[in-house]
Amino acid sequence: MASAGYDLVVVANRLPVDVTLDDDGNPSWTRSPGGLVTALEPVVQGSDGAWVGWGGAADLDLEPFDADDMRLVPVPLSEDELTDYYEGFSNDTLWPLYHDVIQPPTFHRQWWDVYQRVNRRFAEAAAAQAAPGATIWVHDYQLQLVPKMLRDARPDLVIGFFDHIPFPAYGIYAQLPWRRQVIEGLLGADVIGFQRLADAGNFARAVRRLLGYETRGSVIDVPVRDGEAVGHRRVKTNRRGIRVRTVLAKQFPISIDAQRYQELASRPDIQARAHQIREELGDPRTIMLGVDRLDYTKGIRHRLKAYGELLRDRSIDVDDITLVQVASPSRERVETYKQLRDEVELTVSRINGDYSTISHTAISYLHQGYPREEMVALYLAADVMLVTALRDGMNLVAKEYVASRIDNDGVLVLSEFTGASDELKQALLVNPHDIEGLKDAMLQAIHMPKRERARRMRALRKRVLTYDVQRWSATFLDALAHVTSDDDYGAYERAQQASSVPGSVAPSES
Repeated sequence: MASAGYDLVVVANRLPVDVTLDDDGNPSWTRSPGGLVTALEPVVQGSDGAWVGWGGAADLDLEPFDADDMRLVPVPLSEDELTDYYEGFSNDTLWPLYHDVIQPPTFHRQWWDVYQRVNRRFAEAAAAQAAPGATIWVHDYQLQLVPKMLRDARPDLVIGFFDHIPFPAYGIYAQLPWRRQVIEGLLGADVIGFQRLADAGNFARAVRRLLGYETRGSVIDVPVRDGEAVGHRRVKTNRRGIRVRTVLAKQFPISIDAQRYQELASRPDIQARAHQIREELGDPRTIMLGVDRLDYTKGIRHRLKAYGELLRDRSIDVDDITLVQVASPSRERVETYKQLRDEVELTVSRINGDYSTISHTAISYLHQGYPREEMVALYLAADVMLVTALRDGMNLVAKEYVASRIDNDGVLVLSEFTGASDELKQALLVNPHDIEGLKDAMLQAIHMPKRERARRMRALRKRVLTYDVQRWSATFLDALAHVTSDDDYGAYERAQQASSVPGSVAPSES
């Protein structure tokens, strides 16, 4: 397979651009607003690398092209493949399973067959772009089989995988009929990154239970088959006399381009827009804000329930407080998401009907996405940020809010079931299932004295600004570099802990 010669290739389900087709079927591209793009775009641009991903429309078969200082390599998917691989196996099997079965997962053998086929297509596209000895960084649950496929085809490659969503406890993961195949697919990587220490631990336990491999902290010993090409990987003999290669599986909590959010928040036009937002909302004393994809994992229903009860109990007054809920469209062809939208919009309508006045609306509900500039204006306008996910790998919205608060004001109410809660300890941490506790936290945020708000926000901002996306990517790529040169990870692990990199932060159990 011919190589295009890129030393870094990112592989993700989507390209970092969205496609729009005109009446003649000609494509045009705009930058995608997603968190993954925000995190990885600077990495690829800085290394003059390539990005392999689906172009965003069915049956779109295009040649690789250049955009925003990146080589973009579209992977074509048919309408049937999108139904089975993306909407089916990825988002109706893996997504609910990995998010603690908040919704029951569906298991279909046909979906699994298509998932394998599509993963192989991504692997082949990535291998075709990679120079000899290149680093390939694969992302997320849609592509868990790609690392092994790459290693089998190109043992010269350095392969990393990052899991952006939680990895479930074994008792949940074991429900997956193809549990061994997925674990084996991930173990094709040299470094497997997770958001939380608990996720890395869950993965190691699954490896021990399903495959019987030895694990030592973050290190997994993977047996080498006779005749297997290992490329750059060092092979040693373990205490059982088995030839093994080592895989590093640990937490690397992702972050944001914090400096970019600071710069946007400092712009006079965005600050003016924040004041305008407050005026358009009737200049309430307190604006509460929720920003989420419309997903059942985000705890939107719990948030609305708590807010509605505060209004019902007259603990808050609609003349003084309003809630702005941005719920961007997500997976709208999946039935559970259709049902969720109906439930959320019915709840919003009921609360507004019961408590809004002619001059003040209880909830401003916005079912659409917004550009980053508008989001920063919303962050500046909001006195309280509500992040109440029931389960979330990280939740970058929480970090975006903190980075935007250059005034050291505002209160973050944050679910303890997010990866962000491991780092953002000065937020008001809540269990979103505890409606009374959530209500108490919302009231505490509303009435928090300015001095305490400033103290908490300064600490939050220090964390987010120090451990930004550049440090996250550098830490992960540094781990990949050590994998290719070190047989013993002890020195690497000690060095990380000594420098207090985010990968060494021990999270609270959830």
